[in-house]
Amino acid sequence: MLQIRRSEERGHANHGWLDSHHTFSFAGYYDPKHMGFRSLRVINEDRVAPGRGFGAHPHRDMEILSYVLEGKLAHRDSMGHEEVLGPNEIQRMSAGTGVVHSEYNGSKTEPVHFLQIWIEPAKDGVPATYEQLAFAPEEKRGQWKQLAGPVKAPGVSVINQDVKVYVSELEAGEEIGHEFAPKRYGWLHVIRGGVTVSGKQLSTGDALAVSEEPSITITGQKASEVLLFDLA
Repeated sequence: MLQIRRSEERGHANHGWLDSHHTFSFAGYYDPKHMGFRSLRVINEDRVAPGRGFGAHPHRDMEILSYVLEGKLAHRDSMGHEEVLGPNEIQRMSAGTGVVHSEYNGSKTEPVHFLQIWIEPAKDGVPATYEQLAFAPEEKRGQWKQLAGPVKAPGVSVINQDVKVYVSELEAGEEIGHEFAPKRYGWLHVIRGGVTVSGKQLSTGDALAVSEEPSITITGQKASEVLLFDLA
């Protein structure tokens, strides 16, 4: 079964310095039909004004991924990390027993556009950890680049849940497939561009929930970037 979640159906909050779209219920946006999908709890598409950001705040027992699309995201946390995240990098923070962090636009002149993703952990109460990995842009062109998963591999960030996260860039007419093992589910998010999946057309910000399907084939209708979650 394939179910579309359109971009315009997402929650939206514009605070001036922050323009945010919520795929699932978050903060002041509540939709009981969209509380998450399997262990995937949050996909927020955020645009933050130059020099602005999220002040220090706590988290615990959540796997938090950040993926920058444009600009720079400055990170600081109570574990002592001070980093700047840009495109073609994945940042993973396992909040575990508790962490305080801040995220700011790393530029005083340009906005930052990024996705923040929350995944519910398989086990609570583990030590908080942080990881940031960069990859070459060609690793995601016309193929899947794995960003995160439960098993350590070169260039893959380890998360505390049975979820694999992939990204790919496609040109118009280019195809890429993904096979799901039995009792696995998928969530496809279109970062930009336009694709078709089994005749269903998806545009920037649209998503597709995949249930009880052995595989999907994604075809680029224009230059596109997609994010895929393979979930237990």
